[in-house]
Amino acid sequence: MLGAVLVPLLLIVPLIGKHMDIAQATAVASRYVAFEGIARHSSSTDGWKSDADLAQEVRRRFFSNSDAPIKTHDMAGNFNAHRNPLWFDHRGTPLLSDFSNNVGVTTQKQTLAQPFGALASGFKLPQDNLYTGEVTVNIDDIANLVPFDTLGLKVSRHTSLLVDPWAASGSAQVDAKIKQASVLFPYQPLALIAAPLAVLMSNPLMAVLGTDSTPPEVGRVDPDRVPADRVLEAYQ
Repeated sequence: MLGAVLVPLLLIVPLIGKHMDIAQATAVASRYVAFEGIARHSSSTDGWKSDADLAQEVRRRFFSNSDAPIKTHDMAGNFNAHRNPLWFDHRGTPLLSDFSNNVGVTTQKQTLAQPFGALASGFKLPQDNLYTGEVTVNIDDIANLVPFDTLGLKVSRHTSLLVDPWAASGSAQVDAKIKQASVLFPYQPLALIAAPLAVLMSNPLMAVLGTDSTPPEVGRVDPDRVPADRVLEAYQ
């Protein structure tokens, strides 16, 4: 009589622990997907990673064997050498029998709300900065073990980040973005007004009259410079 109670308990308690471990791996995997958006976004050289590529990486690096190497285009195979040795039921059946069907990745890109969206639009900056990575894992049912035989258990975790900091690659890019922002910074009209002033103030007669002012430099961008005492050569 006592065995009829203890045996199912001994089977279920470790199984719950395995499900919790899969849930933890799902949460960590969602963070990985979100942080990939920081390295690969609409302003980066390579652009966004596809959901299919992210899913392939997540399956191998988070739901495969723990000592799996990190290699480009590496795929998790549906055989025991690529499976986490903990994620098996009491009969030795894997809880994730088919990586492609068991583990999926979806990403979502949202635009920024006003007023930041208007500023981004004015400077022609990307607005799809709010990036969400979601990982969903379908855990296989376990035959003949009530209630795990009909649970249809699904674990889903997501992480959201602001992925594009609107950083510039240099002073030239800052200059170009500002000059393109015709609404926020009317560069062309101001440049037309400043042009004759520059000609007038460069006339030698202005120096004779004692005017040493410089003409306005519309749209000039001075790059940030490192102080001389902070340059490496100063310590050599």
